[in-house]
Amino acid sequence: MRVGVHINRFDHAGGAPALGAELAAAGVAAEAAGVSRLSVMDHYFQMEFNGGAEAPMLEAYTTLAYLAGHTSTVRLGALVTGVTYRHPGLLAKIATTLDVVSGGRATLGIGAAWYDREHDGLGVSFPPVAERFERLEETLRICLQMWDPQDDGPFEGKYYQLAETLCVPAPLSVPHPEIMIGGGGERKTLRLVARYADACNLIAASPEEIRHKLGVLRGHCENEGRAYDSIRKTIAYTGEPATTGDTETFLRDIDGYAGLGIDTVILAPRLGEPAAWIERFVAPVVPLLAELD
Repeated sequence: MRVGVHINRFDHAGGAPALGAELAAAGVAAEAAGVSRLSVMDHYFQMEFNGGAEAPMLEAYTTLAYLAGHTSTVRLGALVTGVTYRHPGLLAKIATTLDVVSGGRATLGIGAAWYDREHDGLGVSFPPVAERFERLEETLRICLQMWDPQDDGPFEGKYYQLAETLCVPAPLSVPHPEIMIGGGGERKTLRLVARYADACNLIAASPEEIRHKLGVLRGHCENEGRAYDSIRKTIAYTGEPATTGDTETFLRDIDGYAGLGIDTVILAPRLGEPAAWIERFVAPVVPLLAELD
């Protein structure tokens, strides 16, 4: 297993003036530790479990571009972009720009969106869930068309119409930036993973739950004529042992996922100063998780 780090809090003791230096230090520490990917939330208001909307939150793609300038090997992406926040054509261009400036290290992490408070607060339309999933599928199709050098023609969808799907310069990633779909919905989300994604991200609720979700994904892959093994499987671990640095308990938790085909465990500590945490906790566990399969 490989290790990813998900930076999800920005309440640094030094306040906003300290955030740039902290993010840069986190990037350096992550690469020194052998971390495979760095991600941030795509939200405008902070989550309730992280202090609520009044707590600090940075815009995702600006932050990722900054991290791109302070790293050279880790993969970078949002975990995950809400489909409602950006027009698909603009999102494809944003993800392409991140891929170009990072030297081909961008992941387009995407999902159907859910946080109604920030939609209402900032005046962003929040359609019913069925429509959000329809918009998600159209967005995936638009991104793939914009990344197809042989097709810069129009796109006519139910929700989105583009006269030209031009995207110049093209992404550096071949054939395109990695697409990761977040969520474990069995009827819609995992079907979209099988149809469009290069990777999935599931919440590490329990090994039994992950085994079940992967079985559902395998069934969707069979229906879509897709090779199940071609999809990278990742899990997000939000357990307290990672935040507190309880290595023994953390390794015991993660060991249950060995043998399920999980490629990457993404750690999401609930703290605002990740650089020192990466050096203290993540660096020692990277080689230990590398031994699990």
